[in-house]
Amino acid sequence: MIWEPIILTFKLALITTLALIVIGLPLAYWLSETRSRIKPVVETLVSMPLVLPPTVLGFYLLVAFSPSYALGRWLDEHLNLQLVFTFEGLVIASVIYSLPFMVQPLQSGLSNLPPSLKEASYLLGKSKATTLFRVLLPNMKSSLLTGLVLTFAHTIGEFGVVLMIGGNIPGRTKVASIAIYDEVESLNYGLANTYSLFLFVVTFVILLVVYLFNGGYLKKMVS
Repeated sequence: MIWEPIILTFKLALITTLALIVIGLPLAYWLSETRSRIKPVVETLVSMPLVLPPTVLGFYLLVAFSPSYALGRWLDEHLNLQLVFTFEGLVIASVIYSLPFMVQPLQSGLSNLPPSLKEASYLLGKSKATTLFRVLLPNMKSSLLTGLVLTFAHTIGEFGVVLMIGGNIPGRTKVASIAIYDEVESLNYGLANTYSLFLFVVTFVILLVVYLFNGGYLKKMVS
């Protein structure tokens, strides 16, 4: 029971990160390539979770997914899908909330690559998909790693959004951040410290590996 919130947290972070690779990569590629007039609007929407209070985003997602309103009612009646106070709802909310942490590093990495890489690939008759996966991504490993790690670490620390959408159901939606809040409310500081220290150490190690990799220190240590 003690480790249940930790396991659920890492499960949520892993699924969210994998989902955002699929969603964030094509979106970042489009943003780095397009000159469409709606680009600033899309970039604004993607970046909103960075500045919007989590409880605001969580509230609107709660309203949208509630069976009392049109979208939630349609999902329930036609797809038999309930997103309020379920793990599936946590995943969707986490994907939306962590979207900029995946898209922005990828977009920055793609935008900073020399145009000659794409031009050479196109001259050789390669498609856009082949160019992206075989030419561009291998040359922006640091940006890809940054996006993956920031998304994973950010999902681990979510509180407001997951509380609004998932509530506090043990074994289903009670992630580590919610468990810490519960233990503090119960004045059980020992267990709250256990959860907090574990998450602190894990996120520290993850971020340290990113900085070591991006700074080239890992390669120097191996060589």
